[in-house]
Amino acid sequence: MTVTSSKPSRTARARDWWKAQRKRVLWWTVISLVAFVVMVLVARWLRGLPAVEQFIESYPGIVPPPEGTPVGIPAWLGWQHFLNSFFLLLLVRTGYQLRSKQRPPGFWTRDNTRWPRTKRNPRRMGIHLWFHLWLDAFWVLNGIVYVVLLFATGQWLRIVPTDWAVVPNAVSAALQYASLEWPTENSWVVYNSLQQLAYFTIVFIASPIAILTGLRLSSVWPLDGPLVRAFPEKLGKSLHYPVMLFFLAFTFVHVVLVLTTGALRKLNEMYAARDADDWIGFGVFAASVVVMVVAWVLAKPPLLKRIAATSGRVQG
Repeated sequence: MTVTSSKPSRTARARDWWKAQRKRVLWWTVISLVAFVVMVLVARWLRGLPAVEQFIESYPGIVPPPEGTPVGIPAWLGWQHFLNSFFLLLLVRTGYQLRSKQRPPGFWTRDNTRWPRTKRNPRRMGIHLWFHLWLDAFWVLNGIVYVVLLFATGQWLRIVPTDWAVVPNAVSAALQYASLEWPTENSWVVYNSLQQLAYFTIVFIASPIAILTGLRLSSVWPLDGPLVRAFPEKLGKSLHYPVMLFFLAFTFVHVVLVLTTGALRKLNEMYAARDADDWIGFGVFAASVVVMVVAWVLAKPPLLKRIAATSGRVQG
């Protein structure tokens, strides 16, 4: 006798999702394309105005780096870039799984007979939340290492603005990008001002907000007391999801610009710490994509449950 599962297959779920969402997806695609065309036309029209052209000549989009700024991108930064991408990919995946509010495929409860022991009984959590919190921990650890190395090696001078001229230069760079006439900076030496502000925002504003709001929504945060009143859970939720969307938007724009502004050279800088336009950086990048795909495929409930069972009780 053949036993069939009543649970719909992944293909069936994807088909049902497409049927329900295709009109919205198509509309958003059309709206995005129209908005892009309008943006380019407006930017090119603006660049035809003498005053705007003079503004771009006065502020070409690049602020000379401070004296002592290191030239080049070190190898450790390439590894940090890969690890950050790796953890963010899985964090976004588990974040969407949590946001879907579907019943988790299993539950984990920490073993309180081992370190760290707490007076209060451990709270049970879904396996997706357990994985999300572990990914958070590794992402934060990677970020701490990154910030320490950033200041220890002087690389902070490349992403922290030290001159107010960065503001008009960032506007100029944005206008150049929007008109599809890219700024002509050498990112091996200096980032353009829009890049600098974007990287500064990601590292020193968006990431701390993501960490703080993530802690607020986790089991680490106390259930009562002054911290609960000072930072309500509702506020944490209202900030955490938009920050994730900001990371996604940044990543999308970042990838598009890398692929359209000299992909081989940019990939060499980011992944191979080389100022060259050969295929070595692309090879390292391709290998990193393979690793992320493998992790995506393997990070399924059966494997996650086995790993979680080493530090607690798994049900389901």
